[in-house]
Formats: sequence, structure tokens, C-alpha cells
Amino acid sequence: MPIDSTLDDPSPLPNPCRHTPTCPSADSSDREAARVVASHPEQGWSLLCNELVIFEDTGELLPDGGGSAPRTG
Repeated sequence: MPIDSTLDDPSPLPNPCRHTPTCPSADSSDREAARVVASHPEQGWSLLCNELVIFEDTGELLPDGGGSAPRTG
């Protein structure tokens, strides 16, 4: 079975979304408006179409490994 070498490429896609209209990119201000592609409420997180992981506590994990702290207030 051939190995898909694209899985080893660490460079993120600009916006992997194939929806019409496309979802906002992970670096845009409205990034949380992207469609959910995998939901794990029992673990408290969801993966969005733009490769953003959002957490129930409102924290985020960006595709490049960066993140944002949960919002308070």
C-alpha cells in the first residue's frame, strides 16, 4: 500500500474548505463561523472546517499550533 506523503507536510492549507460559500479561514476574525466537521462534546471540543479546534471553555487551537485562552466574563 503506498504511503501518502502529503500527510508529512507540516504546512497548513490556506483554507481547506470545499463548501460554497467557503468557510472563513483560521486566521480571520470570524473563524468560529466555519462548519463543524467533527464534534466530541464528551471531550469538550470540535474541529471546524478551517482546521480550527474550538473548546467548550471558548479556548481555541489554531492549525499552526498557536492558540487563544478561554474568554472570561
